[in-house]
Amino acid sequence: MDVLSDVVSAARTGRPHSGRVTRSAPFALRSPAMPSAGFHIVLQGTCWLLPAQGEPIALAPGDVAFLPRGSAHGLADDPSTPVGGPPTTITGVQDGREDEPSADRPPTVVMLCGAYLLDGSGPHPLLNDLPEVIHLPTRVGRHSELRAAIELLGVELDNDARPGSDTILLTLLDLLLLYILRAWFEQQRVSGHSATGWAAALHDPAVAAALRSIHEDPSRPWTVEELGSQARLSRAAFARRFTHLVGQPPLTYLTWWRMTTAARLLRTSDAPVNTIAQQVGYSSQYTFTHAFKRQYGSPPGSYRHHAG
Repeated sequence: MDVLSDVVSAARTGRPHSGRVTRSAPFALRSPAMPSAGFHIVLQGTCWLLPAQGEPIALAPGDVAFLPRGSAHGLADDPSTPVGGPPTTITGVQDGREDEPSADRPPTVVMLCGAYLLDGSGPHPLLNDLPEVIHLPTRVGRHSELRAAIELLGVELDNDARPGSDTILLTLLDLLLLYILRAWFEQQRVSGHSATGWAAALHDPAVAAALRSIHEDPSRPWTVEELGSQARLSRAAFARRFTHLVGQPPLTYLTWWRMTTAARLLRTSDAPVNTIAQQVGYSSQYTFTHAFKRQYGSPPGSYRHHAG
């Protein structure tokens, strides 16, 4: 599995939710901070995203707004519209439609809104590198895969009684998340804003090769020299480059990813702890338990109990 797919798989918990939301002016909704990554996609009309910090963001048809850490925010027909009423949580949107009855007012905006529940116990640094709000304006000829996923998701939400719809919705939501992240990293690369951090790491041939090796075989007893050879760099040059872009030394990241993989296996499988330890490169369950507790604050058994 590639690095971005691995990161999303490790971070996701539970079932994502999405729905088609229609609102007529005047409206102003507020969403509190949530342990989820939320998105708003404008299908028709216009509205404004109101971040807790920063200036309002105008959203036009086709625009995507993604909040990777579930930051508090608002949605309104106009920044000057007073925000009132109880908070609305994106995770409360159920698959389908959430229409506001309005016999005498045409809809101001029609949106696809949704959320992905995330494991907050150890977020991947790739996700931490993202801004509080990602805005992907619609542009002709850009992000065609993302636009196709949005169109298919809208069709399924309008016809959710058809056979297979439940599985199709979940698959499309997984695709949507990956396409949003891919579009953002590509946008950063094209704009020249990816000199450091994960946006640069994923597009750096040497560092990306080492990351792929770690993610494809985390149980292998990698050394810095071996990873450097995967990147076609000397040990010292590779270590400097990897640390500069990823934010931690190669073997530190390897250990972190092993524990992150182990946490996902503890949440999603019934495999014994010693089996999981071996899957992530530990022949000693004692050594594995010590490393896991250092990262997550509790031994594997307790983590699995509370995660379930």
